[in-house]
Amino acid sequence: MWRLSVLIATSLLLVTCASQPEIPFSYTLEPLSFEPGNTYNVRDGRARFREIFCAANADHGEALPDYTSCEQALVRFEGEPPPTGKPVNLGQSSTHLLGKMVPGLAYSCVKAWLHHDNSAPNHVATLGYDTGFIQVEGIASSESNAALIADYVKSLEAPYDDRPLVLFGYSKGVPDIFAFLDAYPDLAHRVTAVVSYAGAVWGSPLADEADEKQLRWLTMIPGAECEKKDSKALESLSPANRQAWFAEHTLPDHIRYYSVVSFPDPDNISSGLRGSHKKLARLKDARNDSQLVFYDQVIPGSTVLGFFNADHWAMSVPIARQHEVSQAIFANQNDFPREIALEAILRFIEEDIAQGASPPLHH
Repeated sequence: MWRLSVLIATSLLLVTCASQPEIPFSYTLEPLSFEPGNTYNVRDGRARFREIFCAANADHGEALPDYTSCEQALVRFEGEPPPTGKPVNLGQSSTHLLGKMVPGLAYSCVKAWLHHDNSAPNHVATLGYDTGFIQVEGIASSESNAALIADYVKSLEAPYDDRPLVLFGYSKGVPDIFAFLDAYPDLAHRVTAVVSYAGAVWGSPLADEADEKQLRWLTMIPGAECEKKDSKALESLSPANRQAWFAEHTLPDHIRYYSVVSFPDPDNISSGLRGSHKKLARLKDARNDSQLVFYDQVIPGSTVLGFFNADHWAMSVPIARQHEVSQAIFANQNDFPREIALEAILRFIEEDIAQGASPPLHH
């Protein structure tokens, strides 16, 4: 088992020696800004999201796995707006949102090994939300996975066909969702909201440093399901590709967009990810989660909900819960309150929809 753990760890990242970062770590948000006319054209949802997250966490967070205090989980930056003071509804969902996660690079390759506990979807199901995963291929291009997302949306029937559909994109899941929205405009009208959840909106320089052979290592994992189509996932994650995509495409205006960002303290990055964290720091910016720089996770024209003190794996991949050996070897900072995080995101979106607030126009 430990050999399998090492194979998975080395397959999912590129380790390199440390060097001076291009931009050193600090608790600053530049170039992201919430000032009017800012480059990203984003809304600031941090104050209300913190209220919702903290209220849910205080009410029932300690009964759930990986309890983390509100102040430890959410990074508070200078200039965050004060609380709104509005009450937080912790009851059943009023709209029964249907939230589906499009997972990231290699998920289908490691899914059988990971044996995901589905604790977050199971938790929010008790509150009236229906969530889960859309099965895409772990090393395929975004264009290939767009077709799989389209197949899922086309398959929706009663009682799910009239529920507001929220697509969550984790890591490469975001480019996959954008490719779907562009290629299938008739089906895109079925989507109410899109969430970048530590999403690779603008790609990662690490993708330019890797190659297809390294992706093929992932097919050696027992139970891997990632050989069916092309192996062009890295092209979809290239920063040049992402910039070109935005230069040529416009996101649909009828959809609400939200960004949930991972911004870990360097001490809160698992040992198996520290090499890629340092490499990305050298290539671009030390304010990264080991795979993505924080501002590259933000959708233009979105509402930014919050910044979590968690690395890229901790945000969505519960390795430590399922594999004690792996936790000891490479996932020692994997604890994260995913259940409360998912609940808070869904409650925020539900409240936002009810209020009818219009998001900014998208670039």
